[in-house]
Parts: sequence; C-alpha cells; structure tokens
Amino acid sequence: MSNSNHIPHSAEQSQFLEVIDRDEATARFQQHLQLTPLGDEDVPLAEALGRVLADDVISTVDVPGFDRSNVDGFAVQSSDTIGAMEETPCKVKLNSETITPGKVPAQEIQAGTATTIATGGMIPRGADAVVMVEDTDVETSNDGPLLEIRRAVSPGNRISFAGSDISNGETALRRGQLLTSREIGVLAAIGRNSVSVYRKPRVAIISTGNEIVAPGGPIQPGEVFDSNAAILSAAVQELGAEPVVLGIVRDDEQKLQAALDEAADFDAIILSGGTSKGEGDLSYKAVSQLSNPGIVAHGVALKPGKPICLAVSDGKPVVILPGFPTSAIFTFHEFVAPVLRAMAGLAEEGRKTVSANVPLRINSERGRTEYLLVSLVQGTEGLVAYPMGKGSGSVTTFSFADGFIKIDQHTEILDSGDPVEVQLLGQELKPADLVIIGSHCLGLDFLIGELNQRGIHTKVLNVGSQGGLAAASRGECDIAGIHLLDEKTGEYNRPFLSDNLKLVPGYQRMQGVLYRKDDARFAGQTLQKILATVLADPECAMINRNVGSGTRILTDRVLAGQKPAGYTVQAKSHNAVATAVQQKRADWGIAIETVAERYQLGFLPIQEEHYDFVTPADRTNSPAIKEFQRLLSEPQIRDSLAEMGFRFPD
Repeated sequence: MSNSNHIPHSAEQSQFLEVIDRDEATARFQQHLQLTPLGDEDVPLAEALGRVLADDVISTVDVPGFDRSNVDGFAVQSSDTIGAMEETPCKVKLNSETITPGKVPAQEIQAGTATTIATGGMIPRGADAVVMVEDTDVETSNDGPLLEIRRAVSPGNRISFAGSDISNGETALRRGQLLTSREIGVLAAIGRNSVSVYRKPRVAIISTGNEIVAPGGPIQPGEVFDSNAAILSAAVQELGAEPVVLGIVRDDEQKLQAALDEAADFDAIILSGGTSKGEGDLSYKAVSQLSNPGIVAHGVALKPGKPICLAVSDGKPVVILPGFPTSAIFTFHEFVAPVLRAMAGLAEEGRKTVSANVPLRINSERGRTEYLLVSLVQGTEGLVAYPMGKGSGSVTTFSFADGFIKIDQHTEILDSGDPVEVQLLGQELKPADLVIIGSHCLGLDFLIGELNQRGIHTKVLNVGSQGGLAAASRGECDIAGIHLLDEKTGEYNRPFLSDNLKLVPGYQRMQGVLYRKDDARFAGQTLQKILATVLADPECAMINRNVGSGTRILTDRVLAGQKPAGYTVQAKSHNAVATAVQQKRADWGIAIETVAERYQLGFLPIQEEHYDFVTPADRTNSPAIKEFQRLLSEPQIRDSLAEMGFRFPD
C-alpha cells in the first residue's frame, strides 16, 4: 500500500503548549524568581563605573572642606564695597599676602583691607565676599598698594561655603544608583577609594541552529551570521549584568544538553532559536527536561515574539528567544530585561527632551551661552524646571539633575513661568512618587532612605524653609520640610500656612550656640554672658546663616537687632557653620545639636525648634504622603531618629 499520504516527521509541527497574553506570561515567569540583587562586593573606585550601589554612601567630610573663592580676585569685607561704581570706586589697603589653592591664610581681613586670592583659595577670617579681578585696579601710595574696587559685592558673593556641596553626614549617593562618571566624581570628592556594589549577574548566551555562523568567517548559501549573540551580549551589559557567550550549538541534542550543563553555574541562561518545537529546533526539547518548575510559558500573544519559551529551574531563569533578531530583542526587553535589572539592582534609562517652565526668575550673563542644570518636578500646569544652584565647582549637581536648559547669549533674564526645553541627561524622565522641597535635615535624609527601601521613589531639592513653603503653595512638591519661627507669636511653622496647605507634625531638634570646647569665652557660660562677650569683643567672630533660613530667624531674634563681629558672613547649612567654627574661621554660630556632636564642638542650648512638614491640602490622601505619615509614626523609626538627636513631643 502506498505511503504517499505519510507526513515526514521533520515537517510535523506541534502546537504551543498554551498561547497566553503578555501579563499572564510575565506573572507565571516572575512568580518563581527572586527579583532582588544577588549579593554585594567591594570594588576599587577605578572599577566601579557602570556598577550599582549596594549601600547608601554617607559623606564623612565636607565638600568643599573650607570656604573657598570661586574666582581670581580679592577677599574683602562686603561693607567696604558699598556704593562702588565705575565712576566712584572704593579704595582699600591691599595686604601683602597672596592666597593660592592649598595655602592656609595667615592674615585676617580687617575693615578697609583686602587680600589677593586665586580661584579655589581658602577664604581668610574676616572676609565675607570676593571681588573679581576684572572689577579692580591696583595703585600705589605712600602707605603701600591700594585696591580700587569698581563694583559692589554683597555678603557671600563668589564664595563656595564649606559643606555647601556635600556635608559631613549627608547622604551623597543612595543604594540602587547606577555609577556613571558623575557618581564616580562624587565618590572621589568625598575620599572614597572603594565602594560596595551589587554583584553582576552572570548570563550565559547560547546561539542554536545549523544555519548560524560566527561573524568574521566565511558564509555559505542558506547560512546567516550570528547577530543575536552580539545584540544580546550588549543588551545584557547595558542592564548591569555580565554576558558570557558560549558560542554556537548545532542542531544536536547531545551538544545542546552539554551546553546547558556548562551554563548551569550561571545566574541566567538565554538561548536564541529553537522555540517552535520542530524537529530541527532542539532547544525546546532540551529545556523541557528542566524541572522545579521547568517551562512556565511557551507561546505568548505577541507580534513579533509569539514562540518565546520561558522556564525557571531552581529559581534560575532559562529563556529561549525566537531566532529572528527583531523578535529576539523585542522579547528580551519584554521578559528578560526586567528580571536582569532586578537581579543587578539597576533601573532602566532613556533619553529625550521635555518641555517645562521655570519657577523663578533666572538671571544670565549677557554675551555668553549658559547651560543650566535643572531638576524637574510636576507642577499644577506641567513640568517645572528647578535650577540646580550649587555652583560650577559642585560635583553633585550632575548626579541629582534631570537635565539642562540652554540660555541664549542674548538672553539676560528668564522670568518665572517662562517655557524652556530640557535635555535629559541620558535617562528617561521618571516621575517621582514623592517630591520633597524645603530645608535639609539629617533626620529627613534618614526618612527618605527608608521610603526608598519601601519602593517610594523620591526627589529631593534642598532650597530652604521659605523656598519649600513657596513650592508647596504653588503645588510643585508633595512635602516641604520647614522650621520657620514666627517672631510675633514664638510659634513654629503653623502661622505661615495658607488655606491650601496642611501641616504634618514632624519632630523637634535643639538649636544652640556652637563653639570650640577649649574656648573659655563660651565653655560653661550662660547665653546672656555669651551675648555680652561677643557684642563687646570685636575679635570674637560669629558665622551667621543665610537670610530666609529658619535658623537665621532664630538668630536675629536672639540678637535683638544687634550685629556682632562676623554677622554678615553667611553659611548655607548647619554643617557649614560647624566647619567654620571647627577650623577657627569663626568662633561661634547657631546650629542644631546633632551637628555639634558630629563635629565634636561645644553646644549651649537656646531653643528647641519644630521641624515639620507641609503638604498641599489637595494631596494629603495620596498613597506616598500617607506612607510618609505612617513612617513618622512607627516606633522603630522614632527610636532611630531619637538616636540621631531628634525628639518627638509627648
């Protein structure tokens, strides 16, 4: 009898086990996987590029470690430049000292004097500003050289204050961050020569098929170069994993099984080709021998990519991608990439340009094109681009910025609300679950770290209490940290709220006078005696806080309108105050007790202040804000904050 109706075995095609949708396939696949990093290891800084941080990086130093000049010029007391103009310059005596980078100033700036200083030079005691060399002339006189100043400067002009970039105790980088050149710069700036990173997942890549040949060799009709291995290897590297290409395996069941055995010690296995279950496609047959649980999906309702096969063996992902390159890379990014990202502790990145508005007036110098780094937050009418204001010497702005805007050389001013185009810094903009703008606090740093561990993606901009309050009023943030003292009532924070804001009680922290423990003018004295001393002694210099900060309001209240020596010298953080006192550039200042302890300084309590949080009233029911409030109420969290020196009212 004729056997002409017999179908050759090689032509038979079994149906897929079960064609399911993408979400179902993902769920089946991932439920058997532990989507967490695989462990951590310490690597030298030189080898850390492209790795993912396994722990928060806490700075143990201030950056900069001292008040330094941003320009070549002259260190002065700003009060000596009042009224200085081209037509009517001011004149001061030029000291003989020249301050270059790395040199500790030996001469104090007295009223009516100035000292030559280079970019990066340490600001001498008594100075509170730097005049650019372009705005001056030097002339001779019988009493020595005189400096002619043709432009007035205000306190703090052209000075980067100690700790204004990174403060001792500040979280410089957070667990889970990808280490690019920007983050490497941050680590180097704080003195780290090694860093703890997640171990890279090792991924075995196997190409299958008789028609596949390695690139670079001869090719015969019917054969194709193996592009999948190269594509997948690069894609695996982009995800923070380590690809190992095990080569091309012909359609031979024993050789394929040997390749799988060789790959058994890897963290993941990717095969390309051999998913359709025909006689010539043996990958499926080999993978079908796996167990616990083995194949979980074979056939997904995708175009391209229907024949993908997903398996798990003892917690290890084993995936057979379609042979066609387009299908292979598409299904890789749909199913494999999320798993490898989780195993490597890495988040996905992308690039694009977005439209935004600026929230405040921005001045630019006419005649020069300016590139301004910005951080993006969601406002009530679209994205808002906040300028990153730490200055050109900062190493952290690139790390925390989302992108930059270009200000044309003919543009002097961008007004509040003006539209801008933001070029993202090589990453896809991902909206934060919680935007926090306001006053910086080490306690808030701790809370943010806890939120990140709970899956709440945060964005933080430290702009001061009043800046945070304004941002909350405009709907540009979810939470603002503030500690503003109402001089009329003596009450913190609540008197400053408008009807569209709600107060979330935070914690209390002690403000007081910081001084060196061996300074007899302060040690063991009362506040009244200290005030009498500093007001009577012009050699006893204070370091003040910036206008608009909660601490400055308290300081002015304590001083009751009086201005002791150093009053105009302003620092922008508690840490900068402590650094100035510790380095003897000032003798005292007002800051929180936690910072005094960190810097081993003497501390005289003045007043316990309330560091609270403000939220827009229409967002109080958002999941992220509710989680933040729950965090504040947890006993373990409160105990940790108490150990840091913060207190919750009874």
